[in-house]
Parts: sequence; C-alpha cells; structure tokens
Amino acid sequence: MPPLNKPVVVSEETLTEPVAVAGLASAVPKPSAGPAYVVLAGISFSHFLNDTMQSLIASVYPILKDTYALDFTQIGMITLAFQFTASLLQPVVGHYTDKRAQPYSLAIGMASTFFGLLLLSAAHRYLVILVAAALVGLGSAVFHPESARIARLASGGRYGFAQSVFQLGGSFGTSMGPVLAALIVVPFGQGSIAWFSSIAFLAILILWRIGRWYAPQITTKKVAPVHTQPGGPSSRRVAVALLVLVALLFSKQLYVSSLSSYYIFYLIDRFGVSTQAAQIYLFIFLAANAVGAFFGGPLGDRFGRKIVIWISIVGALPFTLALPHAGLAGSAVLSVIIGLIISSTTSSIIVFAQELVPHRFGMISGVFFGVAFGIGGLGAAVLGRLADHTSIEFVYQVCAYLPAIGLLAVFLPKLPQHAR
Repeated sequence: MPPLNKPVVVSEETLTEPVAVAGLASAVPKPSAGPAYVVLAGISFSHFLNDTMQSLIASVYPILKDTYALDFTQIGMITLAFQFTASLLQPVVGHYTDKRAQPYSLAIGMASTFFGLLLLSAAHRYLVILVAAALVGLGSAVFHPESARIARLASGGRYGFAQSVFQLGGSFGTSMGPVLAALIVVPFGQGSIAWFSSIAFLAILILWRIGRWYAPQITTKKVAPVHTQPGGPSSRRVAVALLVLVALLFSKQLYVSSLSSYYIFYLIDRFGVSTQAAQIYLFIFLAANAVGAFFGGPLGDRFGRKIVIWISIVGALPFTLALPHAGLAGSAVLSVIIGLIISSTTSSIIVFAQELVPHRFGMISGVFFGVAFGIGGLGAAVLGRLADHTSIEFVYQVCAYLPAIGLLAVFLPKLPQHAR
C-alpha cells in the first residue's frame, strides 16, 4: 500500500479516470458531461437532514444543563462524546470504502442516528446522554466520507461546486437545530426530541435510493497504482501541505465550535436575553455559515482554492477581534459577517486536500471531516473547562485570535491551473 503522502501530480487524467489502489476495486468512474443535479440535490438534502438532527444536541444544552444541573465541563463532554466518535471512525470508514465502496452504508449509518435520537429523548442519566450522543456521532462517521465521494462522483468535473452544494445542505441543517429547539424542544421538553427520529427515517429512505444509483457506478477491475510525474510536489511538500490544511481547519472549526456550543450562554450571560431569543441569534450565525459555505467552492473553482483559503480565514480576523467588545445588535451583525467569511474556506480546504492525494480520496475525506468533528469536540470540552474557571466572555476574547493561524496558508503549494 503506497504511503499517504506519496507525491502526485493532479492532472485531468488523474481526476477523471477511475482511481484505485493496486489490486483493489475502483469506485470512481468517469464523470458525466455535467453535474448530476438530482443526485447532488439528494445527497445535499440528506446532509441537511443529517446535520439538522446533529445540531439538536448543542441546541438542547440549556435544557440539559438546567434539568440535570450540569456544569460547562459536562456540557463540553457531551459535545466530545458526539464529535470524537465521528472523528475517530471517519478515517477508518474512508480507508475501508477506498478499497470496497459500500453503496448502502449511508442508509445503515443513518439508523444509528435514528436510535441515538430516540435514546436521547428518553435519557435520564448523564451516562445515557453521552451514549446517545456517541450513537449520533457514529451515524455521522459513516455518512460523511462516502457521501462526499458521491458528491464528487456526481460533480461532472466541477469539484468545488459539488462540494459546496454538499456543504450547503449540512450548513443549513446545522442552522436549523437552534430554531427547531426553540420552537419544539424548549416548549415541549426533552421527550420531543423523539419526534425528530422521523427525519432520520426520511433520510434513510433517500439514502437507500441514492445507494441504488451509486451501486451500478462501482467498477470491479484492477487498476495500476498512481505514479509520480515530473514536476509534481515532493512527498515532503505534500505532507507539509496536509499538516497546514489541518491547522487551518483547526482555526476555523474551533472558532465555529466556540460559537455553536457556547454562543447561547454568552448572549444570556452578557446581555440577559432569553434562551429562545439566544437560539434565534445562533440560527442567524449558522445560517450565515451556510451561505458562506455554498459560495466558497465555486469561488475556489474560479479563482483558485489557495486565495479563497487566505481570504476566508485571515479575512475574518478583524471581525472576530471586534466581537467580544460589541453590543447585542453589533454582535449579531458581526456574527453574520464572520459566518459568511470563515465558512467559505471549508470546501476549498477539503478539495485542496483531495487533489493533493487523489489516490486516497475516501481516507482523506474521512480524515478532514473527522478532524473537523474531532477538533470541534475536543475544543468544546477545553473551552468549557476554561469557561468554568474564568468566564464565557474570556473564552471569546481568546478565541478571537484563532483566525490568525490562517497565515500558515503561505506554506501551501501552488496547484496546476486546471486542478486549483
């Protein structure tokens, strides 16, 4: 098996021909003349449903905190149980599906989310809450690597666009969690979470149908390994670039995690708003994230992913620095600007990494989606601990400097014009 950081040149042939490890089955056929919009819409909508259910966990934190007298450290551990499960398993799933594509694994994985929601709605002990969160995380681990592969398969060569459409569904799903929590879970209590299992059932049906489309696309022939071509980046450059991309994702995801997990408490603590009002403000931020995530991919296709990464991460720094010092209205405006800018980098980072190591597409997708979840979970736990010992306001003052890590983008290599 070739090493993960094996140097490659990203050429049109590399990106459009079936790619597989020597002796293993290929799961990437030639793209069609244009994007398969129905499939992209289906996988994006499934991402919407998946992340809507996942975002409910963070959105019901105030209810769980009051009901079970949890501190911020315990709240952070719930996020860690959910996101670390996904982080640990996504690269494993991606590595396995690189060798054997599993067209119906998405529907099976969604069943884990289905049972996790039912368990969360009935949980009356802290340990059971952690198990329920971990089950939802397991569903995410199965969903993301293979669904990202399907999005690329249906891209028709417009990889950034397809990744953005895929990310758009997830981002809007994440933004819907606080709204649904404010409208349903807060008035009707923890047991109402079970109602959202119907969303999981709908997602299972859609993903099963997508699996039927995906299954005939899978070829079963042996393909020669990808070879290094003259002028390609060295193994060291590839390894450094991957580490830089992980660091950039760290700065972006940890900041977004700080707002997703604790923004509600920040608004309540500093401005005295109600829980429902705070959830609406969180929705505004997450909706801005969704819009930014959509435009980032096409902009990367048009102008190059490296420039989009530069602008989206470093460009958010002045606004993140201003957020801890703004009033309520100013915080809402700044959160929208930050969400639009900082979220536009996600598609570019993932596609950049995929183009660096195209012969490990599933594993790279799993690693980066997994890193995003893992960083969010670990960061939420650390930030919760910090908030318990200082204050929520201090946490946001510290997190304001995270986008400065985006300066590391200077170490990213320049990709060929057609693959940028």
